[in-house]
Amino acid sequence: MTDSTIEPWLREILRCPACRTSLRDDTGGDGPELVCTDPDCGLAYRVDRGIPVLLVDEARKPA
Repeated sequence: MTDSTIEPWLREILRCPACRTSLRDDTGGDGPELVCTDPDCGLAYRVDRGIPVLLVDEARKPA
């Protein structure tokens, strides 16, 4: 596993903590992130050294 990847088994069970919708992989300005697939939510959560930071207060809001 590299510093920016998440184990596949973990990736499958992760959900947006704000709305419980699935997340997709993306890359933001600060590196890898997981983005909520719900168009009404769309929060982006950073991934630090392969660990997703799923804190709503620290999520990037959609533009």
